[in-house]
Amino acid sequence: MDQTPAPIFVTIDAAQAGLRIDRALAGVIGTISRTRVKGLIEEGFVTRDGVRVSEPAEPAREGVTYQLAQPAPVSAIPLPQSIPLPILFEDRDLLVLDKPAGLVVHPAPGNEDGTLVNALLAHCGDSLPGIGGERRPGIVHRLDKDTSGVMVVAKNERTLAALSAMFAERDIDRFYLALIWGLPSPGVGEIEGNIGRDPHDRKRMAVVEKGGRHALTRYRLLEQWQGAASLIECRLATGRTHQIRVHLASKSHPVVGDPLYLKRVPAVSKSLSGEVRGKLLDFPRQALHAARLGFKHPRTGEDLNFETPIPADFQALLDALRGN
Repeated sequence: MDQTPAPIFVTIDAAQAGLRIDRALAGVIGTISRTRVKGLIEEGFVTRDGVRVSEPAEPAREGVTYQLAQPAPVSAIPLPQSIPLPILFEDRDLLVLDKPAGLVVHPAPGNEDGTLVNALLAHCGDSLPGIGGERRPGIVHRLDKDTSGVMVVAKNERTLAALSAMFAERDIDRFYLALIWGLPSPGVGEIEGNIGRDPHDRKRMAVVEKGGRHALTRYRLLEQWQGAASLIECRLATGRTHQIRVHLASKSHPVVGDPLYLKRVPAVSKSLSGEVRGKLLDFPRQALHAARLGFKHPRTGEDLNFETPIPADFQALLDALRGN
C-alpha cells in the first residue's frame, strides 16, 4: 500500500509575500517546521507553478502556487538488508571489513537505506540492534561514503566502549593513502589546524581560526609525478570530519577527485600528458583509501593488524601515472 502523503498546494497571499519561501510555506501549512520545509526544498520536493524551487531563501511571490510533495515516511530504526560485506575478521566481539567506495556507513537524510548499518543488521542478526544507538549500531568510527578501506565494528557494548576509548586516546594504528594534486614540501610533515563547519557552505568543513576542534594530520611523501601529483601516506592524530581532505585542501594539495574540496582545475595538472591529466580530472570520487588499521583486541589483548590493497579504480590512476 502506497503510504506517500498527498502533495500540499499553497497559494501565497499578500501577508506571506516577500518572506523566505521556507518560512512562508511553514507558516501557512502549520504542521511542518520551517527546517523540514527547507530540507524538502533542498531535496527537490517543492515546485513553483511546476518549476523546481532550489533556494529556501527565495522570496515568496504573491499569487503564485507552490506544491510541496512529501516523500513516503521511512522507519526511524534501520532495517536489515542483505548487502555483501568484504569481511576481513570476525569473532563474537567485533568485525573488521574492507568498506568499498560508495557505501554509506549509517542512515542519514538522502541515504536512508542501503548503508553499512543495514548490511550489519542483516549479517549480525539480533545481537547488533541497540549497540551504540539505533541509527548507528556498532559503529566506532566512520569513513566517508566515497572513501574505501578498513573499518572495525563493535558487536557488544563492552567492545564499543573499549574501541571508542582507543580511538579517543589515539591508541590505534591507522593510516590512509591519498593521491593529491601538487608536491607537498617538506616531504614529511604535519598539518595542524582546528576544523569546524565552513561558514560559507554548511556542507563543507574548513580550517577555522575561531572555534572548531583541534586536528592534526601527519603525512609522508611516497611517490610524485612531475610535481603535478603525489601519493602520500597520512596518519591521523585526531579524527575530525573530513580531516585529511580539509587539511590537504588548506595547503593547496586537494585530494584528486574530491567533489567538495577540489573547486578548480589545478594549474600543476598541465605538467601531465593529456590522457593522464584527463583521467585524474575525471576521477569521480576522492582518491583516498584507509589502508591499515591496527589495535589490541579489547577482550583477548591480541595485536590485530589489517591492511587492504588500493581499490581497482584508484590503482588504475597510479598505473596511468607510473606509465606517464
